[in-house]
Amino acid sequence: MSNDPAVARELSRLDPAVPFRATSQHLHFTWAKTFYSRPELYIQPQSIEEIQKAVTVARRCRRRLVTVGSGHSPSDLTCTSAWLINLDNFNRVLDVSQETGLVTVQAGIRLRDLSRELQKHGLSLPNLGSIDSQSIAGVIATGTHGSSSRHGLLSECIRGLSVTLANGQTVRCSATNNPELFRAALVSLGALGIVTEVTLQTVPAFRINWEQSLHPLSELLDRWEGDLWTSHEFVRAWWLPYMDRAIIWHASKTDLPVQPPPKSWYGGWLGFHVYHNLLALSNWFPRFLPWVEWFVFGMQYGFKPGAVVTKAVEPAREGLLMDCLYSQFVNEWAIPLEKGPEAITRLSAWIHGDEKTARIPFSPKGVWVHCPVEVRVSDTTLSSTPRPYLDPTSREGPTLYLNATLYRPYLRDPPCRERYYEAFEWLMRDLGGRPHWAKNFTTLASAQDLRDMYGDDMDQWLKVRREVDPDGLFVGEWHRRNLLLTSGDETESAELGDSHLSLGERQETVRKFGRRGAGDGLEWIGDRRWERASPVSLHKGTIITDSPSPPMTSTSEESFDLLAPGEASFFYYKDGLGVIYADSISTCALH
Repeated sequence: MSNDPAVARELSRLDPAVPFRATSQHLHFTWAKTFYSRPELYIQPQSIEEIQKAVTVARRCRRRLVTVGSGHSPSDLTCTSAWLINLDNFNRVLDVSQETGLVTVQAGIRLRDLSRELQKHGLSLPNLGSIDSQSIAGVIATGTHGSSSRHGLLSECIRGLSVTLANGQTVRCSATNNPELFRAALVSLGALGIVTEVTLQTVPAFRINWEQSLHPLSELLDRWEGDLWTSHEFVRAWWLPYMDRAIIWHASKTDLPVQPPPKSWYGGWLGFHVYHNLLALSNWFPRFLPWVEWFVFGMQYGFKPGAVVTKAVEPAREGLLMDCLYSQFVNEWAIPLEKGPEAITRLSAWIHGDEKTARIPFSPKGVWVHCPVEVRVSDTTLSSTPRPYLDPTSREGPTLYLNATLYRPYLRDPPCRERYYEAFEWLMRDLGGRPHWAKNFTTLASAQDLRDMYGDDMDQWLKVRREVDPDGLFVGEWHRRNLLLTSGDETESAELGDSHLSLGERQETVRKFGRRGAGDGLEWIGDRRWERASPVSLHKGTIITDSPSPPMTSTSEESFDLLAPGEASFFYYKDGLGVIYADSISTCALH
């Protein structure tokens, strides 16, 4: 529990029958252990009332509130020195209709657990990404996708959401009820509130028959505008840049009996550790990487195209997944599918030192990269679900995702990262790309870059964000760095940020974590501004009244922009001109 007596005081004003399950001394880190942070409190609620209580106390005590699931994003998006709320214990399946396929779940449920529960009812999610360790709320928050020209974002199956807002109310939204909030929450970036319940459309459980093999890169490019992405429901590829080859994986639904996949080379103990240590060696001797690519993927897929064809029949909830192997940086961008051959050709030329063909204004000299580059596709234009405001995919047709993965052997960063990602991101922007929200995009000059990529959609998302969380209870440094939070003008946004987002958290410093075994992981430290604020640091002439009513749950018909009247605390003060103002405040501390 926090040592701040103000927290205990605010808790005493709320219903003691509703637990506040919080601990201190928690160490948070991303799945890849790229970032670490030490939140003041780590909260794991088990009911909607507990979530609302946490929001209410955080707001009154001027703490930012960050929601985290698996922490699979390798960025600092979920880092905080304030309060971290995790919904792993808020993870029940609430309702299943086998007739309609509609399922309602608590938002903390992990995809792997949801898939197992759906299987008991003969149901399945229609699509999955590469992993299933994320919470359903995390999948929605960052625009997770799979690899199919017949599917879009995973959120296209969402039919309704419940969101607990900064004022302590929980509201419902869908395509027909609070549609603006719904479109904003379908890619929320954790900055709107806490998604608490999700209603989704499932399909009858199915198996897939998949096959993968090694091919010349020229074959991949030759088939690009043909049947490469449409011959099967699920298709993805992994490009091996030094070998000029690609692994092509495809799958279709089937009624065939289950046939487990054969054991793979780096899926076994020996191959896994050999590959890991070769990557570690290449951090010291980067020129070694083309040989590592040839050896490892030759052992895995054969040294000649078509030499090894791997097949299996698996439940979709298993067959659509892949093994991420080691800690990694992931830098993934979405570009129109038709620009894929140009993207691969130019990036390949850059990697091979052909600057004239690459037309990328950064030198490739001395840069040796990891493989593979993941190549996937989706098509959100086929979805009947309202398009999320911050959907990075193309509006005109299928979208190609290119993911430049860099492994971190033994948590050590590869030496090529800075210049490789500089060149890769420049190329993606040149081709009209937009970054995946959960990944390691690093070279955007300012938040204006993303504003220019999204235009009016970004403005609409920001408008909703300001309405539901005007004081920035859910805002952190990542959001400030990448989004124009307080104004459409970047200069004005920077100037007004602190005053308009008084609950938002700023980064104080980032430093190497330094703990044994943490490798090159960074420790993120927030400003902990509440420690510098006095409970009595009010404007002269302030008169405080407080109404400590418990938070309310609004019905699905209520508008999301209404404050909970029982939760408002008001203060009155005179400015320099003698004008009396009224506003809602925290009773813990003011700035």
